[in-house]
Amino acid sequence: MQGGLADSLFETAERDPFLPQLARRSDTSPAAWSQVTAIELRDQVLDVARGFIAAGIFPGHRVAVMARTRYEWTVLSYALWTVGAEIVPIYPTSSHEQVAWILRDAGCVAVVVEDEQGIMTVGSVCATLPSLRHVWQLDAGALTDLAEAGLSVPVTTVESMRRIVLPDSTAVIAYTSGTTGHPKGCALSHSSLASPCDTLLAGWGHTAAPPGQQPAVLAFLPFSHVYGLMIQGLCMRGGILMGHEPDLRAETLAEALLSFRPTYLYAVPYVFEKLYKNFLRKAEEAGKGALFERAVRTAQDFAAAAERQRLGTGAGPGFELRLQHAVYDKTVFRKLRAALGGRVCGAVSGGSPLNRELALFYSGIGIFVHDGYGLTETSGGITAQPVGREKFGTVGQPLPDTEIHVADDGEILVRGPSVFQGYVNDEEGNRAALHNGWLATGDIGQLDSEGYLSITGRKKDIVITSGGKSVAPAALEERLRVHPLVHQAVVVGDNRPCVGALITLDPEYLAHWRSVHAVPGDAHDRELREEHALREEINRAVGAANSTVSRSESIRVYRVLPEAFDLANGLLTPSMKLRRDAIAERYAAEIEAMYQSSSRTPRALPPAPTTDPFSWDETDNVFG
Repeated sequence: MQGGLADSLFETAERDPFLPQLARRSDTSPAAWSQVTAIELRDQVLDVARGFIAAGIFPGHRVAVMARTRYEWTVLSYALWTVGAEIVPIYPTSSHEQVAWILRDAGCVAVVVEDEQGIMTVGSVCATLPSLRHVWQLDAGALTDLAEAGLSVPVTTVESMRRIVLPDSTAVIAYTSGTTGHPKGCALSHSSLASPCDTLLAGWGHTAAPPGQQPAVLAFLPFSHVYGLMIQGLCMRGGILMGHEPDLRAETLAEALLSFRPTYLYAVPYVFEKLYKNFLRKAEEAGKGALFERAVRTAQDFAAAAERQRLGTGAGPGFELRLQHAVYDKTVFRKLRAALGGRVCGAVSGGSPLNRELALFYSGIGIFVHDGYGLTETSGGITAQPVGREKFGTVGQPLPDTEIHVADDGEILVRGPSVFQGYVNDEEGNRAALHNGWLATGDIGQLDSEGYLSITGRKKDIVITSGGKSVAPAALEERLRVHPLVHQAVVVGDNRPCVGALITLDPEYLAHWRSVHAVPGDAHDRELREEHALREEINRAVGAANSTVSRSESIRVYRVLPEAFDLANGLLTPSMKLRRDAIAERYAAEIEAMYQSSSRTPRALPPAPTTDPFSWDETDNVFG
């Protein structure tokens, strides 16, 4: 890499001007997509870059972008990189306080917002931001206004500015989610952002589409997060057709997948979990739940046998399993693939580890999900599943030129070309995170004998019971979410006699479950019987999660909460991570009551039966 990230766009436009680079949804017909060629995109980027120069945006200036994942985001980012500016992504759902903190901490001179809500949010904090000179609104025609304002700026001026951008120039100041305290601004250079993209394209790019087809990716993850920016970089640097979907509601995303028809899917575990639950719900609604469950087991068995074969530990699927798989492929799996557009041949999961059984399911239906690992401070991915040697339940091996070491306390340390330049305005944070070129990730994990990395959880999230047992909550929470009724789960238990959990239910599947399990009788009797049946179902979910851990690590008590953790109630970060401290504070009374009711009857704890993990007080009303 000789220059900045914008160079790849200009080089593609010069080399292959009519290559479809982006797909843009029609304003009048949402199911129709029009293609934007590399030269058309370059010309629009040039026009907007000229507008930024006319507005006084120059190399080193920081400009915030506060919008959902949409076509304009890509145009803006490449226009800003063309003039050497630094992008500060902000989630559009951020609070006034978060927006004020980021704009002030980064010293932004301008901000681009999406709509009137963004204008009001920024407007409410403008008085405290003396450096802020411009606010542009996308829905009010910001790109057109910038292009018109820049008509007098020569194209040669833009070219001169683009050519002075160096690989180690800062491209993005990406703020962490801020699960505790203020978010930290990670300075990411052009080369660090390009490094994982180029490595993945070189080693894995051929898996993104069948031979002879241009790969196509529907970008729906937030560009405000480094994972979303990495997806954009992969598409722009790899000649991959990219569409944008700003609306993450399940029905909207399903429609976009059907109309855009991607060949490859980039998502987070939540999306893969939600897709699976939707498949299951629709099968049960059609009276084919038992058929679907048999097909799922066949898919997982087939994928597990294929895994043993490629890893050299087994002979692969036998004749009977291959025959069953072929039957289900025609009757079930083909319909599932069609629901994703019919062309998806593979996928990547990031953000947090993907459940092994879920990965086996997708592989078994013909969509190989490569699980990877990365974080904001590493500009995206630093591990991936090696092609042909994939091992489900891990996040793969380190990318070429990247080193991973696991410290004595289990913390993952990383060194490589994608590691960030440091936190802005936070020398104390830099000293804590960076040691002789190694980044202390804060994640806990382990490397097996073949160099595959498994993620256990976050170091700061470890639960330590009053008996001194350390429990990593992520694996238990992941196992709970596999159950279709479970939407979210938070493991608790610090300084408590055992591990507990707070659980929220999936509203769509719960409504379906109620309709399927409706029982006759008067209202009061029906409600009691339904509550009992629901409790038994959640018991089974917890029992399944407990089956993967020792007794001292198992969930002994739980509460089902009446509302989900979300951005509106402040219990999720903008990147959809749990704010554990905020959750523990909000539900302190429920947690206390959960443990108090479970210890009313002092008695020795008998071995927990596999069908019911609760041996404290089985009359405890967990739905109270």
